Amino acid sequence: MTNSYLSSAPSEPLDVLIVGAGFAGMYALHRALTSNRRAIAIERGNGVGGTWFWNRYPGARCDIQSMEYSYSFDAELQQSWSWNERYAGQPEILDYANHVADRFGLRPHIQFETTVTQMVYLEDQKLWETQTTNGDRYLSRFCVMATGCLSSTNLPDFDGLSSFQGEAYHTGQWPHEPVDFAGKNVGIIGTGSSAIQSIPIIAEQCKHLTIFQRTANYSIPAHNGPIDEAYAASIKADYDHFRTQNKAMFAGFGAHQTRWDDSVFDADEETRQARFETRWQEGGLGFSSSFNDTGSDLTANQIAAEFVRNKIRSTVDDPVTAELLCPDQVIGCKRVCVDTNYYATFNRSNVSLVNVKDQPIETITPSGLITGGQEYNFDMLVFATGFDAMTGTLLKIDIRGQDGLCLQEKWAEGPKTYLGLAIAGFPNFFTVSGPGSPSVLSNMIVTIEQHINWIMDCLEHLSASGAQTIEATQEAESDWVELGNTIADGTLFPTCNSWYLGANVPGKPRIFMPFVGGFPTYVEICDQVQQTDYRGFTIQ
Repeated sequence: MTNSYLSSAPSEPLDVLIVGAGFAGMYALHRALTSNRRAIAIERGNGVGGTWFWNRYPGARCDIQSMEYSYSFDAELQQSWSWNERYAGQPEILDYANHVADRFGLRPHIQFETTVTQMVYLEDQKLWETQTTNGDRYLSRFCVMATGCLSSTNLPDFDGLSSFQGEAYHTGQWPHEPVDFAGKNVGIIGTGSSAIQSIPIIAEQCKHLTIFQRTANYSIPAHNGPIDEAYAASIKADYDHFRTQNKAMFAGFGAHQTRWDDSVFDADEETRQARFETRWQEGGLGFSSSFNDTGSDLTANQIAAEFVRNKIRSTVDDPVTAELLCPDQVIGCKRVCVDTNYYATFNRSNVSLVNVKDQPIETITPSGLITGGQEYNFDMLVFATGFDAMTGTLLKIDIRGQDGLCLQEKWAEGPKTYLGLAIAGFPNFFTVSGPGSPSVLSNMIVTIEQHINWIMDCLEHLSASGAQTIEATQEAESDWVELGNTIADGTLFPTCNSWYLGANVPGKPRIFMPFVGGFPTYVEICDQVQQTDYRGFTIQ
């Protein structure tokens, strides 16, 4: 297969059409090609990397350690690639993605700078017809939607949005060339992860930075730095064991950290504080697992939350600013952030914090914005307003399954899947790390590899049995959604408005989208489905 093959729609149907060329799309393409399947990937960017191709804002960095946020499918790749930092930044992760694409010869099979507009299931032919902005039409037996969880940016419909005459950027659509902040008054809207990562860097470079915060977020220091070469070497000496340990963890990472399985209430105050301090000094997302009940018991959660709030108060000099930065929601109901010098940045003389929770932004003006009756003037506005997470990109495509069933209509009251992998009414159509899977509550690359391996094993099963189609049953889908909701309701995750629920997008149905049962439990269920002749699926 060559690039010329991609220049026009193939005359014969593809075996697999993949949408997206991030880490999920690349691995799906690799698995399909190595099993001698006719496959291509369609990617709207002009390069691989997915979220790491688009998110180039200052300070963009992974919140899972480099040795864990990487592919495990190829032993030689694991041994040959060396990470520079404990938590890899966007440029290094993108370098890694490009290295993978080149190492496994994937680029000739990727149609870049192309957006999928429509996908229709042709029942009489048992094929999917995919159309793109290039005017190409592809037929394929199977579709794998590797569209990513954070790939569709969310920009609130601010009044006067288009009137601003200065520079304007969204953190999720950052320019590929450097942005110059020197000597400029900059306003940034939002205090989620992308803002928390970029604010310290922008503040160091600009004349003045004003931060508009609606909801304060919890953030744990990364304590990032050059990777410990001895530590990396010890992992490479037995990488398989390291991967196995991580896959046994609730979120698919963190096996290197000390594990505790006791309750907050089993510890006295001195022990609690020491435990929290240990996690704080270790840095990263492990803080959430200091005790076993901070995610399910409100009182236990507030003990952990107050520890973080006290850290904020002891870091930020101005007590009024410190209290504004102290979140009042459950810790973990929104994704906990990982930062470098975020809270300390508010001690800078060129940084201001404006609370817009009670007085929302009224309008964007040609020279800035108005909130609380006060006008602020800026040379540059940065919109760190997040994403239409998990479903946004899928629902931008006109996807029609059996009997013309439209995915937008099917998911009008919230996304429904079976295992997060398949959708009733959409035969031979698979989703990767989407709603109903561990997804954003797990190490994404670990989840991606498990998903793709399950899908490709499924295709092998269909080939061996001579079957043409596989489709989730309505009953299995309903049961899976009910199970996901039941597990989520036993936790504190649904207690606040988060993008896990779609609450950041006006009009989006409120449903807790990720599977909260943990990665090991999820894998066990998927394996059981496979071992029982794909229970919950109709195969024909």
